[in-house]
Amino acid sequence: MSDISKTRQVPLERIRNIGIIAHIDAGKTTTTERILFYTGRNYKIGEVHAGAATMDWMAQEQERGITIVSAATTCFWEPYFETALPKARYRFNIIDTPGHVDFTAEVERSLRVLDGGITVLDASEGVQSQSETVWRQADKYNVPRICFVNKMDKLGADFNATVEDIRVKFGVTPAVMVLPMGAENFFDGVIDLISRKAYFWEDHEAATEPEIKDIPEEYKEKAEVERLKLVEAIAETDDVLMEKFFAEEEIAINDLKAALRKAVIDYKLVPIFAGSSLKNTGIQPLLDAVVEYLPSPTDIDHIEGHIKGKEEVVQRRLVPEEKFCGLAFKIQTDPHVGKLTYFRVYSGSIKAGSYVYNSSKDVKERVGRLLLMHANDREDVTEAFAGEIIAVVGLRDTKTGDTLSDESEPIILEGITFADPVISLAIEPKTKSDQEKMGMALAKLSEEDPTFNIKVDHETGQTIIGGMGELHLEIIVDRMKREFKVEADVGKPQVAYRETITKLAEGEGKYIKQSGGRGQYGHVFLKIEPKDRGTGYEFVNAITGGSVPREYIEPVNKGVKESVDRGFLAGYPMVDIKVTLYDGSYHDVDSSELSFKMAGSLGMREAVALAGMVLIEPIMKVEVSTPEEFMGDIIGDLGSRRAQIQGTNTRGTVVIITALAPLSEMQGYVTNLRGMTQGRASSVMLPSHYEEVPKNITEKIVEDRKGIKRR
Repeated sequence: MSDISKTRQVPLERIRNIGIIAHIDAGKTTTTERILFYTGRNYKIGEVHAGAATMDWMAQEQERGITIVSAATTCFWEPYFETALPKARYRFNIIDTPGHVDFTAEVERSLRVLDGGITVLDASEGVQSQSETVWRQADKYNVPRICFVNKMDKLGADFNATVEDIRVKFGVTPAVMVLPMGAENFFDGVIDLISRKAYFWEDHEAATEPEIKDIPEEYKEKAEVERLKLVEAIAETDDVLMEKFFAEEEIAINDLKAALRKAVIDYKLVPIFAGSSLKNTGIQPLLDAVVEYLPSPTDIDHIEGHIKGKEEVVQRRLVPEEKFCGLAFKIQTDPHVGKLTYFRVYSGSIKAGSYVYNSSKDVKERVGRLLLMHANDREDVTEAFAGEIIAVVGLRDTKTGDTLSDESEPIILEGITFADPVISLAIEPKTKSDQEKMGMALAKLSEEDPTFNIKVDHETGQTIIGGMGELHLEIIVDRMKREFKVEADVGKPQVAYRETITKLAEGEGKYIKQSGGRGQYGHVFLKIEPKDRGTGYEFVNAITGGSVPREYIEPVNKGVKESVDRGFLAGYPMVDIKVTLYDGSYHDVDSSELSFKMAGSLGMREAVALAGMVLIEPIMKVEVSTPEEFMGDIIGDLGSRRAQIQGTNTRGTVVIITALAPLSEMQGYVTNLRGMTQGRASSVMLPSHYEEVPKNITEKIVEDRKGIKRR
């Protein structure tokens, strides 16, 4: 039995479920590696650039130096400096998440089950576009955060500008906890503003422990000014401290820390720390901050859910004495043990070999084994308790977002919402033996990843896979080859266009068939109208007086939905449309579910012809960081790609250009940008919204689609 198994049962108030979130290349995985080293989980530091990071265990991650899947681990930390909380061992359950937008599902699902987060920022880049995206994702699940301004030793590092970015772009009140001493090559360490102590780290790998000294003379005045601002920010969240502050009384350090802890958990303040993970600088104060300011399960107290089919809200307290409930947030196929289901135990406990109830699917599941994960290493445990993040072997029907609970008191927790794929490509097996294996591989990969989907184009017979970007699909195809030994030919990436309508219209659908014996009769009147972007499909039953019997309403919806999924203009699914069934007629003998399904489909065909159909396309938010000399060329190139320039911003020697551009025009952009700027510019693309395709381009797309179908 390992140290983790022996000591994993710490009191609930000493557990921290945290995630490391950030923009790509801000240093998340490097920071996580330092945390694992300092907490004693790893005996040596794994480096991302050397392909040796513990949490980047997939071959593709090690080769590319990026994080693709979120990885979970457990470690322990005893506060390094003086703290207001008991000096004891604290258990950290950590999830390291990807920064690349193509793997946004990994961030979304991790944030759903975490109690707190560390947002890592690059001191020279500030708040970048993907940082904003992950911040908003964390907002959605009310996750309290602390910020770590990393890479203070990097050229162009600017702590104050980054703090201002946090204030403006995140829209939060920063609580600046440290004052960096120097920057770039002259970064020596940080001053802890609350304790008025300076922490120095020597600039070499062996020196990982800080030297604690008094504040150097040249920083004393600045440190006092910054400390006063910090104390005021904390005091503003607490009436008692506010009175003391105005009376100019000295506030005790423990009182400041207690008030700050409450303010962070209530999401009123965001503490800001600084350092350089690569140079082992600033990690101990960050780990102490996780203990002092991020919530334990007892601070969250309870979680809310509902009972299937009922509106009433039910609660579970996050303690082992409650009835069991947990949320499955990730599925992973493991070559050694099969399907792993990661889940967070919110209340109660669960034993290996027992049965649990999947209240989302209404089925009983057998728990085979319970595993404590450390990246891709695993350790068997016999029981898991409230507050733990664990992996289960043996669950057959459980999917991402499902709730597992005690059958005697079922509960359904809030699930996880994922973005729709924006890009797709055709994939074909190379040989007959690959055909069967490909179907199985794709099914397993889509079970793991909710933003990856598979469909068959019935007109061409091709298998089409969809995902969040070119890199996402490239990794999927690579995983098929390596993990499932499937060789496949891949087509060019295709943009996920959608169809919609621009005006209200009505249509009549009549399906009458007489062919000896019993006939078919279905007759409906439909009204269709456009909805706001991103609101999807809605079907409304407005039948009064029984002109269409109740049992035929759902078949009409089915017929409408099937035709909406097929599209009418260029064969793309229709979105953002409200369909109202308001009248119709039926026949006592000849009417059937099939006839009303067909009538619904025919009614849609007639209505959409009058509704001003248009194609809409995914628009991406593009952020380009470039030396100033290339700015003109880049803006010109973006203009030729139908991009709208939103603005430019100078940060040190770098210009950041933001623009909105159609995804269809941005394929291969990264390679093009490298060539244009001698490899000195970088770019990030994030899905923004859907917009109408210009008429001339719509005509060409429709013509091309017809050509494919004719072939």
